[in-house]
Amino acid sequence: MHEAEKLSLEQIEAFLNASQEIRFEGETQKQIYRWIEQVLGRQEYHQQSRPARGLLRSYLAKMTGLSRAQVTRLIARYGKSGRLQPAPYRRHCFPQRYTRADVELLATVDEAHENLSGPATRRILEREYRHYGKREFERLALISVSHLYNLRQQPRYRERRRHYVQTRPTAVAIGERRRPDPRGQPGYLRVDTVHQGDSPAGKGVFHIDAVDEVTQWQIVSASARISEAWLEPLLEAMLRQFPFRILGFHSDNGSEFINRMVARLLQKLLIEQTKSRPRHSNDNGLVETKNGAVIRKHLGYGSIDAAHAERLQQFYSAHFNPYLNYHRPYAQADIEIDEKGRQQRVYRRYQTPLETLLALPQPQQYLRPGLTLDVLQRIAATRSDTEAAQRMQQAKRKLFEQLRPPGGPWK
Repeated sequence: MHEAEKLSLEQIEAFLNASQEIRFEGETQKQIYRWIEQVLGRQEYHQQSRPARGLLRSYLAKMTGLSRAQVTRLIARYGKSGRLQPAPYRRHCFPQRYTRADVELLATVDEAHENLSGPATRRILEREYRHYGKREFERLALISVSHLYNLRQQPRYRERRRHYVQTRPTAVAIGERRRPDPRGQPGYLRVDTVHQGDSPAGKGVFHIDAVDEVTQWQIVSASARISEAWLEPLLEAMLRQFPFRILGFHSDNGSEFINRMVARLLQKLLIEQTKSRPRHSNDNGLVETKNGAVIRKHLGYGSIDAAHAERLQQFYSAHFNPYLNYHRPYAQADIEIDEKGRQQRVYRRYQTPLETLLALPQPQQYLRPGLTLDVLQRIAATRSDTEAAQRMQQAKRKLFEQLRPPGGPWK
C-alpha cells in the first residue's frame, strides 16, 4: 500500500475496521523498520493520547504482520533514539579455553602413544595431571572426548603432528563391485549356488543357478563340489547352453566365483565379471528369487548326496532346463515412473524366456553364431507346455526313485 504512513487517525480506524479479515506482511526487515519509523514520526506518536497510541500500535501490527509485543518493543527503541535500525548480527563465540601450548602438548602425547582412541588419550591426559602431578596438563585433564577430536583438527596440531602410514600392497581385485546394466540387451547373467544340505552320510550336492536378467533364460547345473577343478568345466558347459552371447557374469562375493580360475575363464570368453556391493542385497536379487521359486520348489530342502550330481545334471540338461526356458511363463516387469519420479515395477506380461527373447528388437543379432530363431522355435514346438511339464515331472519322479536312500523314503 503506497503512502500508508500518511493516513490520518480517522482513516486508520476506518481501515482497521474494514480489513479485519485481511492479513498483511512486510517483505524485509529493513523495509519494515523504515516504514514503522516513518509512521511514528509523521503521527508524532509520543504526543498522541493513549487511545490514539493504541490505534497506531494496532495499525503497525496489521500492516507489518508483527505481533503486538514486537511492535511495542520497536516503539520503545524508537522512543530512546528516534531511529529504528536493524541490530547487526553478532555470532556467539565461546571463549577460547585451550591455548596453543595445549594443542602442541596434545600432539606430543599422540606422537608418543601412536594416536590412541579419544577415550584412551583422555585417560592419559588425566593421569598425567592427577597421578603424576604435571601442571602443564591441568586444562587438558578436563577435556571431553569430543573436543579432543576437535583439537586434533586444528592447523597447529596438524603442523606439529604428522602421521605417516606405510604404503600397503594393493589387493588383486577380481570383478568390479557394481550392479550390471544390460540396457535391454540379453547376455548379462546373475549366478548363484544352492547347497542341497549335508547329511551324516556325507556332503550334499550343489546346484549352480544362472539367470539372464533381461529374458530370464535360466540354466541350472549340479556339482558334487564347488572347487575350481569341479566348476571350470561345469561353467563352460553352462555358458554354451545359453542361445545368446554372454556379455556379463554377476555373482555374490563367494569364493566359488571370485577366484582366478573363473576370472581367467571369463576373460578368455571376453565376458565382463562383476560382483555384488556391500549393503546392496538386491544386486543379485533375481537369481536369489529363482533359487526359491524354481530349485527349492522342485528339489525341496532334503539332503541329496553329492554322489548323485551326475544324475541331477542329466535331468537338468535333458528335461528341466528345456522346460524352464521354452514352456514355463515368467512375469516380466514393466517400469513405470510416477509424477514424483519414483520407479514402480508392474507385472502385466507373463511370457516364457523364449517369447521374451523373440519380443526384443531384432533378436537375431543377440544369438550365438550358427544358431537361428527358427531352431529355437522348432524346439519349443516339439511339445506343448503341459506335455513338456508332464515329461519333466515323470523324469523327476524317476530321479527321486534313484535318489531314495536305502531303507527309507527320500525327503
